[in-house]
Amino acid sequence: MSILRGFLILVLFFLLGESLRLVFLVPISGGILGLMLLTLYLMVTGGVGNAVAGASQALISVLILLIMPGLTEIFFISGKFTGQWLAVSVSLLVGTFLSVVTTLVLLNVLARKLPSGSSNHE
Repeated sequence: MSILRGFLILVLFFLLGESLRLVFLVPISGGILGLMLLTLYLMVTGGVGNAVAGASQALISVLILLIMPGLTEIFFISGKFTGQWLAVSVSLLVGTFLSVVTTLVLLNVLARKLPSGSSNHE
């Protein structure tokens, strides 16, 4: 029952993000807006509950299935990229590099905030 409650919370934030996107005509994915709202909610409430953690853990195991539809769409709209492959390739490489650098910087900042004797290994 806890995992079902977690899925419902995740779907609620997804729908809220999608609704905001449609109402305010924001050029950002509804899923991203929902994740941003969920992050703000979790920051205000003080952490992730067992329900959301359980549902998230179940989704991580099928993450590739969530990414696959967006990847396969590229094959159907590839005609729109004619003559723009250099720009697309450079943006993918720069975006990946910036993502990795941001993750490393954030990880270093958060690692410094941990008490020296604590460890989160289970």
